[in-house]
Amino acid sequence: MTTFESEPGQLFIGGQWREASGGARTDVIDPSTGQVVTTVAEAEASDVDAAVRAARDAFENSGWATLSGRERGRVLHRVAELIRENADEIATLESLDVGKPISLCHAVDVTNAANDYEYYGSLAWTLDGATRDTPLNAHAYTRRGPLGVVAAITPFNFPLILAGSKIAPALAAGNTVVHKPADETPLSALYMAGLLKKAGVPDGVYNVVTGSGPVAGEALLRNPGIDKVAFTGSTAVGRHAASIAGEALKPVTMELGGNAAHIVFEDADIEKAIGAVIKGFVFNTGQFCMGGPRLLVARPLYDTVVGILADAVPGVPVGDPRRPEIVVGPMAGEKHLKKVEEYVELARKEGARIVCGGERLDLNGGFYYKPTVIADLANDSRVVQEEIFGPVLTVQPFDSEDEAVEMANSTPYGLASGLQTSNLARAHRVADRLEAGIVWVNEWAMLDPNVPFGGVKASGFGREYGPEALAAYTKVKSVVISLD
Repeated sequence: MTTFESEPGQLFIGGQWREASGGARTDVIDPSTGQVVTTVAEAEASDVDAAVRAARDAFENSGWATLSGRERGRVLHRVAELIRENADEIATLESLDVGKPISLCHAVDVTNAANDYEYYGSLAWTLDGATRDTPLNAHAYTRRGPLGVVAAITPFNFPLILAGSKIAPALAAGNTVVHKPADETPLSALYMAGLLKKAGVPDGVYNVVTGSGPVAGEALLRNPGIDKVAFTGSTAVGRHAASIAGEALKPVTMELGGNAAHIVFEDADIEKAIGAVIKGFVFNTGQFCMGGPRLLVARPLYDTVVGILADAVPGVPVGDPRRPEIVVGPMAGEKHLKKVEEYVELARKEGARIVCGGERLDLNGGFYYKPTVIADLANDSRVVQEEIFGPVLTVQPFDSEDEAVEMANSTPYGLASGLQTSNLARAHRVADRLEAGIVWVNEWAMLDPNVPFGGVKASGFGREYGPEALAAYTKVKSVVISLD
């Protein structure tokens, strides 16, 4: 029995389930079949306002903000325990909602969500200030406290993880949260509402408003009761969100689009490199802002690498995400599938070579696209420069280390990057020159709650994960006491 059959699919405000004020509901689609599996409430601006007021009341009156970090940490540890206890149900729900392979949901989404709450539950104990040496005849110290009400706006591709990476540190610091999940993938947010309440999070500390970006999202961004905005999504929407927050001088964390380069140098271990390359572009069906969709290969290896990919990529298991052996499931929706098709068609028009894939996979009415490798594109092609966000890899040769770095840094994005080399000095040297918030060497997508990630350039600012994320949900107050 999956959660969508037992949860009411309503808004979660002030610890209570309720219908949207207008009574509207929206369909939730199973990407593997294209069929409606349930409906959820479509929030209006008045519902968002009610959620913000509930969060404000909880911040001021529930006692959550004034609990010790240890007490809040214990509650977050209980959240992590409940996630692990309900792992099968959560994984099934996430697979149904997003189209992720069930094995990926278990190994990545559920595991990392539990780790997020566990990590920030532990880090909550470390929230303290510091005494500061000063030539003044005074005793000076700092205190850290919560910001207030946090707006968490999360995308469709990793609903559970990217919610946890915001909610866990926000709650650890003593804030309250209004969460607006992606309209396409709201189910795990609704599930977590019940789980957080069961763990002991007070009513109103965590609220969920499901609905569209233009209505619910916009109302949340513009609500004067919000003290911080934490956003993950496209660069275009992120610019809009940041501009609204900027008008009100609200702090923001923006984790936006990406288009990472994956560099294979001539001295790389080719077998390991190919494995990392394939993982980098098919992981989560390519719907991964830190994926590696641009492969740059040292020219002496170029033909060899393209040939290996031509043989290996068609063997990657694609299909029904509920089958445990499947690696690549469907795209999250029809519009995402069409976007991928448009980019591949553009590559064909530009004379590129479709090494493998390049077409839909007709299966059960779902939104499937075959993993695709494209060679011989110019670096200024839109297919190279723009974020495709699907299982598509472009391959380009380079002749020198400087050229590889220049090509890697040539897009507007800077979220992730990576390289394959057996030369330790080169690894450090190139990593230092790559314009990205995280650089992986000889692997891809190695993530841990203690290691921060985030973007530069058009990929945003601020950091998720690590002590850096917790600090971003706090404000610092200095106290200076005269000793005269």
